[in-house]
Amino acid sequence: MTPIPLSRANLPALADRAATPTYDPAAVRPGIVHLGLGNFHRAHMARYTHDLMQADGAATQWGILGAGLLPADARMHDALAPQDSLYTLVERDAAGEARTVIGSLAGTVFAGHSTADLLRATENPAVRIISLTVTEHGYCLDRATKRLDPNHPLIQRDLATPNTPASAIGVIVEALRRRLHARQSAPTLLTCDNIQHNGTVLRDAVLTLATMQDQSLARWIEGEVSFPSTMVDRITPVTAAADTAWLRDTVGIDDSWPVFAETFTQWVIEDRFPRGRPAWQDVGAQFVPDVAPYEFMKLRLLNGSHLAVSGLGRLIGYDTIDQSMADPLIARMMTALMDRETGPTLPEIPGIDLSAYKAKLVERFANPAIKDTVERVNTDAPLNVLLDPIRDCLARKLPIDLLALALAAWLRRVRGTDEQNAPITIKHPLADQLRERAVAGGPDPKPLLSIEALFGATGTDPALIRPVGHWLASLYANGAAATLAKAAETLAF
Repeated sequence: MTPIPLSRANLPALADRAATPTYDPAAVRPGIVHLGLGNFHRAHMARYTHDLMQADGAATQWGILGAGLLPADARMHDALAPQDSLYTLVERDAAGEARTVIGSLAGTVFAGHSTADLLRATENPAVRIISLTVTEHGYCLDRATKRLDPNHPLIQRDLATPNTPASAIGVIVEALRRRLHARQSAPTLLTCDNIQHNGTVLRDAVLTLATMQDQSLARWIEGEVSFPSTMVDRITPVTAAADTAWLRDTVGIDDSWPVFAETFTQWVIEDRFPRGRPAWQDVGAQFVPDVAPYEFMKLRLLNGSHLAVSGLGRLIGYDTIDQSMADPLIARMMTALMDRETGPTLPEIPGIDLSAYKAKLVERFANPAIKDTVERVNTDAPLNVLLDPIRDCLARKLPIDLLALALAAWLRRVRGTDEQNAPITIKHPLADQLRERAVAGGPDPKPLLSIEALFGATGTDPALIRPVGHWLASLYANGAAATLAKAAETLAF
């Protein structure tokens, strides 16, 4: 099959190879500026917005201008710009796949070296939402307090040159300052990151930086800007070169950066948009007065389980999540973790059957059509998805045996070598310190747990040190597979 380059002009020729937009992508205008244009955003929020445009042509006023903030993001801008910001989304499960050309991006902007063009885009009065998916690291938070770290290098830079910010928080504050000075209405700030109470965390970070720069600006933000919280969910792996080649050579779509994702998707949003919003509820999103129970459920059951599975899976030698879940001990450990430790910390969640939700998670993780790597999860998942339930369990005198095993696997992995002494790449802001402490401590977790910026006071609690030390010593002495087998025997899962 002769590959056809993806572009607006070629959409008619691609109609037999993927579902193409029924609206005119050239008519899409920016109503949203999104910080952090990655695969997850393109599989999730941009997909919902595309579906809405399919259902209602007037929704093209809510096009998304996607911005990359990191130097590495130049690759995606360079890939999408020649394609008129179109891309292919391939959704897969064990039953099959669907291919869709997504047209909801109004354009892209690369802000990895200069945020000038991005900031000009936020001045457009038609932009009523600024959204972001920058991972927890992008918020420049103190890891112990979850509040903005004023000593963070990017924040220090933004304080010195506030009109040319480099951080996501700095960009938002400067964008809001420009709106205030132009006497324009305030946009809604919509975070789509996996952080508990993400809207509140974003609001606090923005207000902290604004207060340090201009107290009158901070007062305006406090009174005028809405920060709704969200819960987002869709497993979206990193696009591999083989995926792009398959789409080109087998399907016949020449797309420089397609996205591959599972078929499942969920989006729960607090309905606080004073200047209006897309009718995302018409295409499957759920608007609620309080998103906290839903995000709590997802962080505890999905994200916590993801990090537990990927940590042990990596040490045993698996490359992907589905390979890890094919190991019956890992699958049973995940179920026991949700049933015995993370699940009991949850509040009541309206309209959710928790047993069905947990069973669906096991099915999704085991999906053989989604080759989500353990490396991606180990890199992207914040450690707090394990530490937060540990803190709750300790406070309630609940067991933490399986959480401690998952944390021990994380501590063993950050040594930077596997059980065969082959290197493991550690991508973390504290990577050097973590590796140094892991090497110094070996089977003793105390050097790592004493990193206050990461573990806070919890790291010195004997009730945590004892079980983590037990499992970490076993990982070093016996290896991950034998340790998991012993855990299954002693903990009866």
